[in-house]
This record gives sequence, structure tokens and C-alpha cells, in this order.
Amino acid sequence: MKRVIRTTALAAAFAVALAGCGKSGGNEGAQSSPEAAQTPAAVQKTDIKVVLDWSPNTNHTGLYVAKAKGYFAEKGLNVDIIQPGAGGADAMVASGAADFGVSYQEGITQARTQSVPIVSIAAIIQHNTSGFASPAAKNIKKPKDFEGKTYGGWGSPAENAMIDSLMQTDKADPSKVKIVNMGDADFFTAVKRDIDFAWIYYGWTGIESELRKEPLNMVYLTDYSKQLDYYTPVLATSEKVIKEKPELVKSFLEAASQGYQFAIDKPEEAAGVLSEAVPELDKNLVLASQKWLSPKYKDDAPRWGEQKKEVWENYAKWMLDHKLLEKSLEADKAFTNEFLPPAGK
Repeated sequence: MKRVIRTTALAAAFAVALAGCGKSGGNEGAQSSPEAAQTPAAVQKTDIKVVLDWSPNTNHTGLYVAKAKGYFAEKGLNVDIIQPGAGGADAMVASGAADFGVSYQEGITQARTQSVPIVSIAAIIQHNTSGFASPAAKNIKKPKDFEGKTYGGWGSPAENAMIDSLMQTDKADPSKVKIVNMGDADFFTAVKRDIDFAWIYYGWTGIESELRKEPLNMVYLTDYSKQLDYYTPVLATSEKVIKEKPELVKSFLEAASQGYQFAIDKPEEAAGVLSEAVPELDKNLVLASQKWLSPKYKDDAPRWGEQKKEVWENYAKWMLDHKLLEKSLEADKAFTNEFLPPAGK
């Protein structure tokens, strides 16, 4: 489960996407097929696009459930779940190429400080489940053990900052870590060949390691700093959609919330929905991942999707302190809970 990191070039990607894309789906007004024109108004659907951050996985289960179970349709929405383009999901959402997208707090924080108008509208997972993983045989159990090892990443400045930050808390020397770009290489292949550790989401790659009987050591970010317990992933939309179509945002989130609540309550059935929608996924991995992840969607929050201002402020301060931001974040503009359904609904 990887994410598309475009933080340093997001503003440029947004500009390109904005210049090159038209209006999305039927969400911009009277764009409809001849068949739709003959359909009674009461049952007409609004076409919307939802762009993922990466290939489908259990972070996205609630969206697939909401589509398969008719929750989106009940809200008058015809939802097309799509893969991100070259500029990434955030640029597509900001430019209007997609109405909603799967993003992450780091990307939105970076985008907001670059004047890219995207907003987080729900936390998909309440707490950060990512960390640095390595085969157990390499005996990397704490940040100091990174010394003398090779890290495989995707070339984001945030990776260097994260390694530095964790190692400093453990009184270790970050200069003793060799950092290489592993691109899209498979984690399990890379750690046998080129690298010693990498940054993963345990809910997918970690669970896969259990099924493969290849045990991992995990150095979770949240074990070393409260500032690193940020939201990843989140659902996002643009300021334009929020301003012009607030009822659309509300309807979308009501259906998505139903989908994720279903995944919380019925992980086995939800896993089946995802596997049926994306048959190329390993069904055993989907099921095991879903069982592990389902309780973590909502966790200790009063409702699925709830976000806290302090979480946005804490991580933005960490990013600013580590020179990953050019200026401070206006947290109130980066996220909203306004469109989430009330707890218990």
C-alpha cells in the first residue's frame, strides 16, 4: 500500500492539470446522456468521480462498499472510482478533474501552503498506522538500528526528515543511513536484494508479511512523537466544490460514512465486496487486511471521519520545524468536519 507523493511539485502539477482538463462527469450542470434525458428527474443521478491515491486496497473499502451496496445511488450519486493521473490525486481534485479524492494530511498541508485549494473532509483512518519496516532477521528494532543500513524510499524530502527526526530521539546519527530510491519496487523483493528497511502501512504490507510468514520488525512513527500521529489517508475535495455544491459534499460523505461503517461492522463481507470489485487483488490478503484495519477506521473517535485541529497543527509544526513547509499552515482552512453525518446516524 503505497501513496503517490507529489508534495514539492504539487502547485506545478495543479497548474498543468487545470490547463489540460475540462469539467468532470455530470457534476458541472446539464451534462447528460440521451438516455438520462429521458429518465424522470426524480431518479436522475449526478455523475461524480472519486480518484484514489494508489491502487485499490482496504483503505478504500468503504468507497467500494458504498457503491456496491447502493449507498451512493440512494443519495442520487453515480460514482466512478478512478486511478490517479500523472500529477496525482490532489492535483486532480484541485483542478476539478475529480470531484473527490483520497489524499493524506502531509499532501494537503503542503498544498495549502502553496495556495492549492483542497480540503480534507474526512479521516479514513483515525490514527497513523505507518512506520519503518524491515525483515526480522535484520534486527532493526529502534531508530538507532538504522545506522549502517540502507533505506529504500521514493525520493520525498519528508522521508529524510522523518528518519532524521526519529534517529535524533534515539541519539543516533542520521548520516550513517544510506538512502536510495526504490521507486515502485516490491518491498519483499527489495529487502532481499537492495535495501534493509522501508516505510510501509502495516495494514497492507505488514499483513502481507504475516501471510507470507516473513516476520517484520516495525518502528512505528507514533511510538516516537505525538506530532507524527497524523491523518493518512483522508478524503478530500476542492474549495470550489464545497462553496458551490455543499449538498453534494454532504450526500457523498453520508454514503461514504455508511460504507465505512459497514466495513467496521462486517469486515469479512466488506472484504468480499472489495475483492469482487477488484478481482486482481489477493483475496486472502484483502480479508486479513480488512480484519486488521476495520477497528482502526473509527478507533477512539466519536464518529468515523472526525478530525481534530490539534492533529493538523501538530504535524504542520513538525513539517515547518523540519523545513518541509515554506510557511505556517492555516489549519482551519485545511480540513472540515462540517459535512460528516452526526454520530450514530
